[in-house]
Amino acid sequence: MDLKLSQCFIAVDDHDKALAFYRDVLGLEVRNDVGFEGMRWVTVGSPLQPDVEIVLEPPAASPDASPADRQAMAELLAKGILRGVIFSTADCDALFARVEASGADVLQEPMDQPYGVRDCAFRDPAGNLLRFTQRRGD
Repeated sequence: MDLKLSQCFIAVDDHDKALAFYRDVLGLEVRNDVGFEGMRWVTVGSPLQPDVEIVLEPPAASPDASPADRQAMAELLAKGILRGVIFSTADCDALFARVEASGADVLQEPMDQPYGVRDCAFRDPAGNLLRFTQRRGD
């Protein structure tokens, strides 16, 4: 079976702030920016992985979501409870310095983990958890 990850989704409450972080701070390229039924989706990705995309979407992006569902998702996003993603990097410490200098909310400074990686963690402008890992020995 030929199966690969194509897209993952991250809820954001302000696409312009998200773009400033994912494009300008992390260096991801913008691949698509579309509006549909009053909503906006922005697709970004690493130049090193042209076949994997991250879709920055509004909370409760379904046009069928009720106003109560949209409110609940917005509240969960504001609390930082929605899941983010884990990125890999060749230099965790350099990436940490760059992201910290941007003013992003630091959750964990770089540290060696017992499961073989050095990692750090931040929240993006919407409050999503983002971890950055480097395999030890890389």
